[in-house]
Amino acid sequence: MIVILNLDAADAQVDGLRRDLESRGLIVQDIRGESKRVLGLVGDTSSVSEEALQRVDFVERVMRVSEPYKLSGRHFHPGDSEVALPGGVKLGAGHFAVIAGPCSIESEAQILSIARDVKRSGASLLRGGAFKPRSSPYSFQGLGLDGLDLLKIAREKTGLPIVTEIMSIQYLDVFARDVDVIQIGARNMQNFPLLREVGGLGKPVLLKRGLSNTLDELLQAADYVLMGGTPDLILCERGIRTFETATRNTLDVSAVPALKKRSHLPVVVDPSHGTGYWDLVYPMALASAAAGADGLMIEVHNQPECALCDGQQSITPALFDKLMRAIGAVRTAIEVN
Repeated sequence: MIVILNLDAADAQVDGLRRDLESRGLIVQDIRGESKRVLGLVGDTSSVSEEALQRVDFVERVMRVSEPYKLSGRHFHPGDSEVALPGGVKLGAGHFAVIAGPCSIESEAQILSIARDVKRSGASLLRGGAFKPRSSPYSFQGLGLDGLDLLKIAREKTGLPIVTEIMSIQYLDVFARDVDVIQIGARNMQNFPLLREVGGLGKPVLLKRGLSNTLDELLQAADYVLMGGTPDLILCERGIRTFETATRNTLDVSAVPALKKRSHLPVVVDPSHGTGYWDLVYPMALASAAAGADGLMIEVHNQPECALCDGQQSITPALFDKLMRAIGAVRTAIEVN
């Protein structure tokens, strides 16, 4: 529900109404725009009388919101959100950032070499998997906390903020202390207890779309994170499972403008998982940038043929450098036009 207020409504009056609504168990967002001020109500509004609200002197009108997501939608937050990250990195609301690094952290020499290469080429954040959700129990599962320690060393040496995936509430305290952007992977997109707990850490979160989930389901999952308390949430399109077998997944580039129409949250694209093949990463990264993505997540490995995880979809530092220059040209063309 949205309560649209008169522009001349006094703060004291609005605060009184907000406290009354919060006493009924609702989350109330006070949204101030250039031309209007609204209160966004999240929760069970069945006990709230629209007629009674309409009778309040400083209320202009009351609207019910039909979408199954509230906090991530544009009704409560019409402008684009900007996520500010350590090191002065910004993402969304006109700011573009590239997250790059290996699928999995394998050794200190490996993560340091890749981190230095991607930073030199213009990456803003370093990704690396310490805990790996693998389809097969016999596949490499990551180095765990040891891998996270190596990722921290790479941050110290390069200054790049780190992005890595959490798989269990067991490590909430560790991630809250050590990780700059906490990733929720595709397989955990609907792990609702994990979403709430991670949202409550107050850290930036990157939420990947599930393998077979709709955009509405992604935005409902986003609301779980936002209800936890953090305002800094990034959506990630990483391909979905379809009947097509030519690629690992089907990268839904149309999800970028579709999400940005529905939601104020920044949207990044992962063409590495989205295609599953290194030679498709370059063209699909450019297509995603042209579609209006706020950033990209690219898997880069210095020896893809020897990678312990997803080497077939990882590009080399040399190709990443070429890609970054091409992305700059695409974004310049968009800004000019």
